[in-house]
Amino acid sequence: QVRLVESGGGLVQAGGSLRLSCAASGTILSMNVMAWYRQAPGNEREFVAAINRYGTANYADSVKGRFTISRVNAENTVYLQMDSLRPEDTAVYYCNKNPPWVNVWGQGTQVTVSS
Repeated sequence: QVRLVESGGGLVQAGGSLRLSCAASGTILSMNVMAWYRQAPGNEREFVAAINRYGTANYADSVKGRFTISRVNAENTVYLQMDSLRPEDTAVYYCNKNPPWVNVWGQGTQVTVSS
């Protein structure tokens, strides 16, 4: 059974940084393209960034140049470094594979950016 646990969110001022972590159990993350998604109140969940088993990453245009996704396969963990945060980045952030497992969403981690 796959389990994903996100952590590292919090309240930060605009221009600040946060580093999110996603720890997995029940699967080997290195076998999958892993991704971060986010969902703001009243909005659909949206793609943020993904990284394949070779470390090649791609990003949503809205975060390109500000966010960096990485993975440590030995730790079975995926990270999202978020810099130059903006109020519009406020959301609950989730990790999953890309495309996502349908019934394997974690609890997410709340990121709130104040202006």
